Amino acid sequence: MKNSNPTNDKKEFIWVTGATSGIGLALTKRLSELGHTLFISARNSEKLEQIAKDSDNIFAVPFDITREQDIPRVQATLMDKTRVLNRLYINAGNCEYLEIDQPDWSMMKRIMDVNYLGAVNTLAVALPLLQNQGRLASENQAPRPHIIGISSQAMLVPFPKAEAYGSSKAAVSYFLHSLSLDLHAYHIDVTDVQPGFVKTPLTDKNRFDMPFMVSADDAAQRIVDCSKNRPRTYAFPRRLHWTLKLGRLFPGIWQKLMTPKPDKNPEPGKLSK
Repeated sequence: MKNSNPTNDKKEFIWVTGATSGIGLALTKRLSELGHTLFISARNSEKLEQIAKDSDNIFAVPFDITREQDIPRVQATLMDKTRVLNRLYINAGNCEYLEIDQPDWSMMKRIMDVNYLGAVNTLAVALPLLQNQGRLASENQAPRPHIIGISSQAMLVPFPKAEAYGSSKAAVSYFLHSLSLDLHAYHIDVTDVQPGFVKTPLTDKNRFDMPFMVSADDAAQRIVDCSKNRPRTYAFPRRLHWTLKLGRLFPGIWQKLMTPKPDKNPEPGKLSK
């Protein structure tokens, strides 16, 4: 890269995880169009290289966020390109549903490993570079660095079969809000982004109504726009947010609306498996 010191450039150095599909891919396209230097990560190195190959401002950094042992390698790769990060989008995630009549309990760990511990591992990689930018910000030499984490409005109220996904996103949200307190002294801002239903390969697998759904491009634009103001929390679309807030205020009504109708002829002993 011609310029290894982004503090001399109006453009930013940004890392996006989960960049090969859905919101992450849409974020990558939008931020690249704005001229920022992007580091993009996911498990699939071939897809990453395909995205980066036609752009001189996108760099592929393969990273399986569940592998704690890969943190030093990924950190060294980033530090070989830059000494700071201006923004970090903690976006990578997955969703599986719990079938209570035949529960796969190992799925609970899989989802937590990706959605929550994956966010922790991502921050472990990025924190030194964010702190370097924070030190420059403390001397009024550069803007404050910014962490944008993607949680979900699914954690606001219970949904059927969403025990793993909702719990993991609640953990991500708490993680981000607690970080905002601890990192304030280091001149690092943190935003918890809570999307509703976004049309992605993950939601394409759902077989239930998803009200107020937005496209991945729309979601990415909203997230980029909200990053300018650095709110502690940003939930969208607002119509869904207020609907779920009402469900939280009236949990009894919400439970009646959301509780699946029982099987009239369940198999004997099925729930005990």
